[in-house]
Amino acid sequence: MFSLRPAQMKSSRPNRWSSTGNDRAAARASTPARSVRGLSKADIDVVFQPIVDLGTRRIFAYEALTRCKWSEYTNPAVLFNKASKEDGCGRLGRLIREVTFERGAGVPLFVNVHPDELRARWLVRPDDPLFEHDHHVFVEITESTAFSHYELCRGVLSEVRARGGVFLAVDDLGAGYSNLKRVLDLEPHVVKLDRALVTALDKSRRQQILVRHVVELCSELGATVVAEGIETPDELKAVMDVGTQFGQGYVFAKPAFPMPRAKWPGEKSLPPETAAKIAFGARLRSVAR
Repeated sequence: MFSLRPAQMKSSRPNRWSSTGNDRAAARASTPARSVRGLSKADIDVVFQPIVDLGTRRIFAYEALTRCKWSEYTNPAVLFNKASKEDGCGRLGRLIREVTFERGAGVPLFVNVHPDELRARWLVRPDDPLFEHDHHVFVEITESTAFSHYELCRGVLSEVRARGGVFLAVDDLGAGYSNLKRVLDLEPHVVKLDRALVTALDKSRRQQILVRHVVELCSELGATVVAEGIETPDELKAVMDVGTQFGQGYVFAKPAFPMPRAKWPGEKSLPPETAAKIAFGARLRSVAR
């Protein structure tokens, strides 16, 4: 095992499914949290952040990000930690997907899946909204999940992908768990670089060399690369210089609903209909091979 994260660099983005020490301290100080089994679709909010094709400067897809309206679960990590303790991740994930696909009709979507959802096998039910979406769906699992739940991921995701129109994306590559061969053995269509590899990329030649080699390796093995967490025009230029195909981050748009327009630095926002008509054709055919 080895880490792709540059020495002395810590990601400003917490693990998607782990609460921080501050979160846990706040939880202890507050009243007991309600059971997530009481959540309904009305309590779930979903926002979207565009993923941009850096070659065409058009939106390629949107990532769906979960928000909960209950005050004790405003942090998604706390929400899923509670659901995991109650053996409720399967049901929670289903509620989130119902809201996601109702709001995200007509565009390719990236949806996050907790490892306990794979174990509960709600994802493979034939009536799951995942299989009724009118465009391609990219199921996102984190690098740590791909490593620690390898056989589970391989089995469940093989069933899901076999139905067509659903593809695998591995998130947070380089977050510290990396066994790159094991991750790529899952044959993801998309690999998303951890923010730690993107932050200040423009200022570190060593980091640029590292990311360039990762991008080249992923590309040679058939995976398209997304650099996420891009916040400045200089970082955007740097990720393009090392060959990254897609980008995501505040430099384009913050997560929102209705789906936000993407704005290329120094240019006007892209009309949603332009993005949909131009970007969702050739690029998708090349990625969803």
